[in-house]
Amino acid sequence: MAQTKLGDLVVNTTGNLPATGATAPAFTLTGTDLKDKTINDFSGKTLVLNIFPSVDTRVCATSVREFNKRTAELPEVTVLCISRDLPFAQSRFCGAEGINNVVMLSDFRNKQFAADYGVELADGGFAGLLARSVIVIGQDGKVKHAEMVPSIGQEPDYDAALKAIK
Repeated sequence: MAQTKLGDLVVNTTGNLPATGATAPAFTLTGTDLKDKTINDFSGKTLVLNIFPSVDTRVCATSVREFNKRTAELPEVTVLCISRDLPFAQSRFCGAEGINNVVMLSDFRNKQFAADYGVELADGGFAGLLARSVIVIGQDGKVKHAEMVPSIGQEPDYDAALKAIK
């Protein structure tokens, strides 16, 4: 299991991020239309998985805005913003913010994504939510970059993720 921080408290995840170079685990998540979305729905694209606890927190919302802005001119890249928020909340946030360059997905239904990607928080005040992480998956389905942010209150390293795309 990996660790991150929630404030001053060290918290654990239920697993570890997939290793760089490994084949990305398959997943089924729920879209804002309440339909299942799988990794195969995005084949042929480079994927940036922006994983976070809840779009209703400041840093999580900032990461969605920032990836929306930074990848707007990269048509070969799809950013998947993944949390356990209900799809209604994700849709409402994007509508209010004018977010249209990312795909919002939820792990609220089957929760297997969090297990397979090692991002479910096992303890602390956010137990059961997802740890702030960024994973880049190349068009070949291999993990090109994996970062679990050292502290949940910290933004991810956008530059490192975008560098892994090139």
